[in-house]
Amino acid sequence: MPATTAELVDLLRLEAAPDKVFVGRHPRTTMQRTYGGQVLAQALMAAYGTVAPDRVAHSLDAYFIRPGDAHHDIEYEVEALRDGGAFSSRRVTAVQDGRAIFAMSSSFHVLEPGLDHGDPEPVGVPGPQDCRPFIDVAQERYGNGALWHEWDALEVRFAGDSSDGGGIEPANHRAHMRVWVRTTDPLPDEIGIHQAILAYLSDLTLLSVSTIPHNVAFLSQQLQIASIDHVMWFHRRPRADQWLLYDMLSPSASNSLGLSTGRLFQDGRLIASCAQEGLIRVVKDRPALT
Repeated sequence: MPATTAELVDLLRLEAAPDKVFVGRHPRTTMQRTYGGQVLAQALMAAYGTVAPDRVAHSLDAYFIRPGDAHHDIEYEVEALRDGGAFSSRRVTAVQDGRAIFAMSSSFHVLEPGLDHGDPEPVGVPGPQDCRPFIDVAQERYGNGALWHEWDALEVRFAGDSSDGGGIEPANHRAHMRVWVRTTDPLPDEIGIHQAILAYLSDLTLLSVSTIPHNVAFLSQQLQIASIDHVMWFHRRPRADQWLLYDMLSPSASNSLGLSTGRLFQDGRLIASCAQEGLIRVVKDRPALT
């Protein structure tokens, strides 16, 4: 996966092809299937490639249909559903070898003044400078491996969870985790790039929250995991190269499916919200994610 911020931005620069088709490349990776956040981010950039420059994404709703092959390019076919006076709607289908692997609907809006309120940032959260690198926590819990360096373009710091000794009291939410996250280097001043990177990073830790109350290691041979659907709302202009607090909950897990929700805060303001349902199937000695 991208090792630097520059490589991550380059991954989001899609190649335009005829008939509103955009081609997304894959980075070098040890993973056998495509990281879901990459497909989300590239699909959003493909949709951005077909809307007027005064329109900004405010929502997306995506389904992961098949695992993507991490060693082949992905074609993103964009359908312009509607361009109205203030909104534009797009449907994006990601295709490999002639088969759909992913589908996303997204909506874009001309920014306009209006009513404005937002939930406050959670209080009592240690700042990023006081939190351990997430990779250190992950290696302690799940063991060393090349997998943890797949996201080196991001700086992620563990701010606590509701597991025993995790630092968050589980009285209100049995499954709760917080991380601080940003890119390792500055980004160009393009709102589409910043939103796409929010989509990219939103998939990194969200599904794992649904396993916190249970005696099973998230990345292990005893758990089969996969993102199924992912919804995201962009409330305010983000800066993905500055610290964002990612506050995640899992209100329910049942029937081998886990539901997680997330809120991204920056400078005390709610920037984006998301929700994801994924497969968390307990199995015996299944090959690990990589």
